[in-house]
Amino acid sequence: MLSLDQRATVPKDVMIRGVGGESVVLNLAAETYFGLDELGTRIWHALHAGMTLEQACQSVAREYAVDIQTLRADVSALIEDLVRHGLLELTPA
Repeated sequence: MLSLDQRATVPKDVMIRGVGGESVVLNLAAETYFGLDELGTRIWHALHAGMTLEQACQSVAREYAVDIQTLRADVSALIEDLVRHGLLELTPA
């Protein structure tokens, strides 16, 4: 189960490439990819910098002036998709 105090790590076979303000995340081993919009890309970079899911949500909420509850729900759904596709792994904080 997803917890906002978890941290995300990128598996060794996963790479990300920027395309304009968006990104494409590719798992070379599984041959799966995922497109991230500008907000998803910002979340990815916050997580890659070592923030917990909650810290990433707080950071992005300040930057984009969005409702934190809505953002948490959206980030949780995004992270679950990325984990399901083998593009991120979650670890306890």
